[in-house]
Amino acid sequence: MQHSLIQFFNYDHLPDNLKNVSRPFGQLAVLLDEILPANAEKTTALRNLLSAKDNAVRAIIYKEPATGG
Repeated sequence: MQHSLIQFFNYDHLPDNLKNVSRPFGQLAVLLDEILPANAEKTTALRNLLSAKDNAVRAIIYKEPATGG
């Protein structure tokens, strides 16, 4: 049975620029889900990977603050 966190690694709905960043994380998450035993450390690994994926996506959409003067 697939870990419940895998649902958050779906990238099919994203625009191409975000999909290209998200895809490797999703692929790794699925691989880890398949090879790691079900325990708390697996959940932690997937949560940390999800956090890293979210940070990478935010890095793509980040906008520099406007400088006022």
